[in-house]
Formats: sequence, C-alpha cells, structure tokens
Amino acid sequence: MRIVLLGAPGSGKGTQSQRLVERVGIPQISTGDLLREAVARGTELGRQAKEAMDSGRLVEDSLVLGMIRERLGEPDARRGFILDGFPRNLAQAHALDRLLEALKQPLDAVVQLEVDSRELVRRIAGRRSCADCGRVFNLLTSPPSGAGAVCPKTGAPHRLMQRPDDNEATVAERLRVYDEKTRPLIDFYRARGLLQVIDAEAAVDEVTARLAQALRVPALRAPKRAAGARRGAAKRARKPAKKKAAATAKRTRASRASPKRRSTRTRRAKAPRAGAVRGARRRKSTRR
Repeated sequence: MRIVLLGAPGSGKGTQSQRLVERVGIPQISTGDLLREAVARGTELGRQAKEAMDSGRLVEDSLVLGMIRERLGEPDARRGFILDGFPRNLAQAHALDRLLEALKQPLDAVVQLEVDSRELVRRIAGRRSCADCGRVFNLLTSPPSGAGAVCPKTGAPHRLMQRPDDNEATVAERLRVYDEKTRPLIDFYRARGLLQVIDAEAAVDEVTARLAQALRVPALRAPKRAAGARRGAAKRARKPAKKKAAATAKRTRASRASPKRRSTRTRRAKAPRAGAVRGARRRKSTRR
C-alpha cells in the first residue's frame, strides 16, 4: 500500500503515520525527519534546511527530491510506504508522479486530515518529539503513556523536546504557507481519483478508525507483539480449564465404575456357595 498523508502542521499526520507503521508494516517516510537528520549531521543540505525550518519557510524542492528518490529505493519501501509531509506543492506532486511511474509504484490513496485552524494552533503548542527515537507526542491529545512512555532506543523515558518551529511566533507563518502552496494538492489528487478527506478533529483513536475506513484497512490490525500477548494470555487461560475438565472426566469415570463393583459384590453375596449346596443335599438324604 502506497499512501500520501496530507494535512496542515498539527493535523496529526505524524501520529497517524506511526500507527499505520505499527499495524500495516510499511515504513513512514517523513521529509521532516530526513531533513532533521541532515541538520544533526551538519551537512550543507542540513544547514540550508535548518535555516528554512527555523524561519517557518518550506524547504526548497531541490533539497528534498533527491532524498525522497533515495529513500524510496530502499528495500523496506518495496511493499509500500507512507509519505508524511511530501509532496508539499504542485511541483513536488508532479515530480513524485514521475518518480513513482519510473519505479512502477503508483499511489493507492491520498488522505487529507482536516482540522480547524484554531485547533491546529492549540495542538502545535503542545507537540513534542523524543530526542532519541524521534517519536511524536502531544501533551494535550496523545501524551506518552503505558508501554509507549519508554523510548525503544534507550529503554528509558522519552526525552521530550519542542521543535524550534513549533513556537507561536512561527505557527501563523507556517499555516499561511500551507494554505498558499500545499492546499492546491487537494484538487490535484481529487482530479486523479485518489483523494479521501477525513475529519481529524477528534480523539486519536477515532481518527485512526476513520483513517482505516478511508484506506479500507479492516480495523487496522493490532501490532504483532500485542496480538502475541493476547494469544499467550488465552493459552494460559485454557490450561486451568483443561486441567479442570480432565479432573471432572476422571471423577465421572470413577462414579460410573463404582455401581458395577457394588453390584458384583451383591451378586456374590446373594449367590449360594457350592459347598453349602452339597451339605444341604446330604442332610436331606440322611433324614430320609
């Protein structure tokens, strides 16, 4: 399955992509993550990307397309992929079309996550990501909890950090740029019959259910580890039941055998002995 997730900053693309990765088993390809890795490595591409992101501007196409081409060529993307944050404008969309045509991997669906602008500002203010594994959380809608509170890379609680471009000073500019350059993609993909629009202004689980319905993925299968845990619990629950059934069957067999033993003893008690019969006959002949 080859998917593009569209939506304004704060619409939940990262969170829903992570859920698809866990349940469907295809990689999330986020241009934001790729660019942040380049920034962390201090490459020339990373330096230019940092300047653009810190000011709330979109990164130039020339800094993105080569990275996308390289990433789609990796083995884990052969079964499918989730593009999160790409394409961001019509030029990128046309370039992506040409790339996927060359790779013979056309898109299966494009999903637009629709959220009111006021809610977007509120969500962005609460968004955090782990400095070690990069997982995205939201202090308001999806904070770390349960098993998800532990970083898979360090085994310790997530070290949450706020992206420099998630502050209120840059939010308005990012939303303006989105409306100007990215929203036209909705009409572009609708004309190709690929677009699905879902209301993403709801609880995370509800949005996941709507996404599953849009992608026609029944119930978005539970992660393998969770499914395995449920099977293990069911197996453990069956063991006592089997022991109880075996004990009941043993008691039943014993109870069925008991009347036979009693009836045998009764017949033996009632039946006259052969010696007693002969003695009685001798006494009878003597009296005669």
